[in-house]
Amino acid sequence: MGLHLLTAAVAGTALVAAVVGLNLPVRLPSDDPIGGLPRFGIAVALFALSQLVRLRFRAAAGVVSITWAEAALVVCLYLVPPGWLPAAALIGVALAWTALSVVDDGRTTWDIVRIAGTQTAAVALAVAVTTALGQPLLAAPTPTLVLAVAAGAVAYLLASAWLGGVMLALRHGMPIGRPLLAALRGKLLMFVGNVLTGVLVVALIEIDPRWLLLLPAPLWLLQQTYRQRLHVDRERRTWRSFAETTAALNQLDERGVASAAVAGGLALFEPERVDVEVVRGDGRWRRYRGDAGGQVTDREIEPPADGEPAPEELVRDLSVGETRVGRLRVRYPGTAPPSGRERDVFAAFADALAAALHDAATNRELRLVAARSSYEAVHDPLTGLANRAALLSQGDQALRQLAHGQPVALLLLDVDQFKEVNDTLGHAAGDQLLRLTANRLDGLARPGDLLARLGGDEFALLLTSVPVVADRAAPMAYALRQARDIADRLAAPAEVAGVRMSVEVSVGVVVAAAGTADLTELLRRADIAMYQAKAGGGSVAAYDSARDAASTDQLALLAELREALQADDQLVLVLQPAVDLATGAPTGVEALIRWRHPRRGWLGPADFIRPVENSDQLGTFTRYVLDKALGVAAGWAREGLNIPISVNLSARSLLDHRLPGEIADALRRHQVPADRLVLEITETVVMSELEVIDQVLGALRSMGVQLAVDDFGTGFSSLAFLTRITVDELKVDRSFVLQMADSPEAAAIVRHTVGMAHELGLRVVAEGVETAAQRSALVELGCTAAQGYHFFKPMPADKIAAVLNSLTRQTPHNVRPLRADDAS
Repeated sequence: MGLHLLTAAVAGTALVAAVVGLNLPVRLPSDDPIGGLPRFGIAVALFALSQLVRLRFRAAAGVVSITWAEAALVVCLYLVPPGWLPAAALIGVALAWTALSVVDDGRTTWDIVRIAGTQTAAVALAVAVTTALGQPLLAAPTPTLVLAVAAGAVAYLLASAWLGGVMLALRHGMPIGRPLLAALRGKLLMFVGNVLTGVLVVALIEIDPRWLLLLPAPLWLLQQTYRQRLHVDRERRTWRSFAETTAALNQLDERGVASAAVAGGLALFEPERVDVEVVRGDGRWRRYRGDAGGQVTDREIEPPADGEPAPEELVRDLSVGETRVGRLRVRYPGTAPPSGRERDVFAAFADALAAALHDAATNRELRLVAARSSYEAVHDPLTGLANRAALLSQGDQALRQLAHGQPVALLLLDVDQFKEVNDTLGHAAGDQLLRLTANRLDGLARPGDLLARLGGDEFALLLTSVPVVADRAAPMAYALRQARDIADRLAAPAEVAGVRMSVEVSVGVVVAAAGTADLTELLRRADIAMYQAKAGGGSVAAYDSARDAASTDQLALLAELREALQADDQLVLVLQPAVDLATGAPTGVEALIRWRHPRRGWLGPADFIRPVENSDQLGTFTRYVLDKALGVAAGWAREGLNIPISVNLSARSLLDHRLPGEIADALRRHQVPADRLVLEITETVVMSELEVIDQVLGALRSMGVQLAVDDFGTGFSSLAFLTRITVDELKVDRSFVLQMADSPEAAAIVRHTVGMAHELGLRVVAEGVETAAQRSALVELGCTAAQGYHFFKPMPADKIAAVLNSLTRQTPHNVRPLRADDAS
C-alpha cells in the first residue's frame, strides 16, 4: 500500500510538472530554423533513446538500470526550452519502457508508471536547479553554464536514485541505505561520462553539427567500457561475497549453517527470498527463510513437492553422495530472472551448503552417540539408576567434598529369592521385580543420597547425611535403623507377572569417616556385611572388621611398603613406549611401578596402589616414583634422547599445595627440562570444586610441565573436563580400543575424541593396543600414536634406552609394524 501511494504521488507530481512546464513562456528565436514542435520531438527521442541503451546490474533484491539519461538531459537543456523537458521526459521514458516491457522485461503498467514518474520528477528538479544557476537554452557552453548543467545533472542523479531506493525499500521492507548506496555506487562512473558526453555534444553543435557524425563509434566504445567495468566490479564483489559466505557455513549445528546460508545467499545473490529446506535423520523437514529485508524465520514444513521451478527461481537438491540433506531455493524478481553466471554461482554455493549441512548432521549424530554412550556408561539400562561405575565415581566425589571425619553409611542390598523368581516366572518377571525394587528404593532415597544398581540383584545406597553426635556408636545405629526401615518398606506386597509377592532383601551396612576409605573399600566391607546378613538369617547386618581378614592384611601391606620405600630395591620402575603410528618413532614413555616383594613375590599396581592412595604414604610414594622416572629421563638426555616421560598422578596428590614445588626441585636436581615430564591425571579431577586443585594444576602448567588425561572418555563429562583443565594430551581408554572393532559406538567415540583433540591442538595416544587389527583401525580413525603389547611390553629401565635409540634412528621409508616378540 505504501509503495502504491508513493508511486501515485510521484506520478501525479510528474504530470503536474509536465503540464506546468508546457504552459511556461517560450523564448525561442523568431528565425529558429528547427521550430518548437521538432525540438520537443528531438527531446522525446533523446530521452527515449537514453533509456533503451542501458546497462543493468542486480542490487538489493532489485535491478538497477544505468542509462544515458544525464547526457540526454544536458543536450536537451541546450536544444529545448527547459519547461518542456518534464513533458518530453515523461513521454520518452514511458514509450521506451513500454517497448522494453513488450520485448524483454515483462513489466506491469504500474511499473512503467512508477519508472516514468520517477524519471520525470528527477528531470523537473534538474531543470529547476539548472535554470536557477543559468540559462543554457541555445547558449554556448561557458564554464558558468557547464557548472549549472552539472549541478542539474547531480540533482537528477540524486533524485532518481533516492526515489528508486525508497520504492525498493518499501517493496521489500528494508532500510533505504542499502539500495541507495548500491545504485549510487553503480551509476557514479557512468554519470561522470554522461555529463562530459552531453557537454561535448553541445560544444560540437556550437562549432559545426557535422562533427556529430563522428560520435557513434566513440560512444559505442564508451558503452562497452562501462559494461566491462560493471562486469569486472560485479565479478570481484560476487566472488568475494562467495568466499565470505561459504566460510560462514563452517559451523557444527544445523541452525547455524542454515542461518548463515540464508544470510549469505541474500548477500551473494541479492534476491527477493532465500529458502534453505533441511531434511533431518527422522525424515522431518525444516525451512529457514530469509527475505530481502534481512528477516530470517524458520518452521517445520511438509516434505516439499518436486516440480519445475518458476523462471525467476533457482532450485537445487542438496545431497552428499546418496544422502539427501535438503534443498536450496532462491527467488529473484519476476522482471529480472537469473542469468547463466548466477546459475553457476548458485550451483557452487549449493554444493558448499550441502557439504556443510552434511557435516552438521554428522556432528549431531556423533554428539548423540557420545551422549548416549556417556549416559549408558553411568546408568543401568534396566532400571535407569546409576551403575557401579557411576557409584564409584560420584561416591568418591561425595566423600572428598565432605569434611574429614564426617560419618557416611553405605547400604548394600541383595534381593532374596531372586533366582527362584527368574527360574519360576521367567526373566521378564525378574526384570519387573528389579524395576519395582528400583522404583521403591528411589522413592525412599533422600536428597543427597546416592542410589545405584550394581548388577544382578544388588543395589547400593550411599547415605551422606548421617547425623553427627558425641556418641561414636550413633552413626551405625542410625544407618541400621534406615536399613531396617528400607527392608520393611520393600517387603510390602506387590504383584509381579500376575503373582502377588513380597520383596525381601538382605542388607549389609558399613559406616566410616570420610577420608578414611574410598567407595571401593566401603563396597567391599558392605559386601561382607551383606553375606553376614544372609548367613545369620536376618535381613540387616553391620560390618564387623574382626571378621575381615583383608583389613588386617592391608595394614600389613602398608607397613611393608614403608620398608620398601626405604630399601630402594623393591619398588622397580618399568617403562612402556608410545609410538607414532605413521613412522614408528617414539612419542613418549610411560613409567609404571612394580613391587618385588620379598615374601609375596611380584605385585602389580592393582595389588597396592589403592591402599597407598588412601594412606598417609601417598606423598612419599609419589616423590619416590617421580625421582626414579626423572633419573631415567636424565640418563636419556645424556644419550641425546629428548623423549618425554609420563608419570601417573593420583587425584589426592593434587590436594597437596606443596606438590609443584617438590616437582620443581626434582626437575632441577636431575637437570631435566619441565616439558619432558608429563603428568597423567584422571577425569575425576574435574568433579572436584576444591580451589587447591586448580591452584596446583595452574602452578604445574606455569612451570612448563605437560598434562595428559588418562583413560579419557570413561568419566562423567569428558567434554566438560577439557573446558576446565588445559591439557596437552588425551589417552584413549583401552576399553574403547578393545571394543571398537565390534562396537560402532566405541569406534565413534574414538573418532570423535581424535577429531576433537586435533581441533584443540592436543596429542592423542590410544592405550592397550594388542593386535594389528586394532592398530589399523586406529590409523583409519585418525589416531596418530598408541601404546600397548602389540608394540612393546613394559620393560626395565636398563633395556629401554637401546630400544628408543633404535626407534629414533628409523626413517619413515623403513617403517614396519612394531610389536613385542610374543605379542598377539
